[in-house]
Amino acid sequence: MSKVILVTGGARSGKSRFAERLAEGFAPMRGYLATGEPGDAEMAERIARHRGRRGSEWQTVEEPLEVTGAVLRNDGRFSVLLVDCVTLWLSNLLFRGEGGAEAALLRVAEFTASFAALKTPLIMVTNEVGMGIVPEHPLARSFRDLAGEANEMIAARADEVYVTISGLPLKLKG
Repeated sequence: MSKVILVTGGARSGKSRFAERLAEGFAPMRGYLATGEPGDAEMAERIARHRGRRGSEWQTVEEPLEVTGAVLRNDGRFSVLLVDCVTLWLSNLLFRGEGGAEAALLRVAEFTASFAALKTPLIMVTNEVGMGIVPEHPLARSFRDLAGEANEMIAARADEVYVTISGLPLKLKG
């Protein structure tokens, strides 16, 4: 099994930048598995900003739903593979997949089970969404619970786990 690293934190906490710095410790060519899609102008600008920050020593693979398959197909192709982000993947599964949160958690279990066979180091970025108030809307509560359970599952199988707060990483595991 190759090294598996999870980076979590709140919105705009520096998670992606920190994960990219970790990945830059590996030789080029680095893989970047993007789960987000440019559904509106703001998201398109955010994606462009992330791409511009990475540069030519990265190759992007876009996959909003079949993350496990994309990771396995690209295993051994790159010196490291960064998945950004798990939370968007969960959102995609919840809104575009079938079976709701329960089915999404089964996909996460399948994903974490694949870690044991990986040859390529894997770094994942996720959002910590459960540290605020309890959302008023049932769908928001369902998403918060899904993200929390998925993060727990991934963190349990990861070799290292970091949380970023105000751009500062704190190592929680490993």
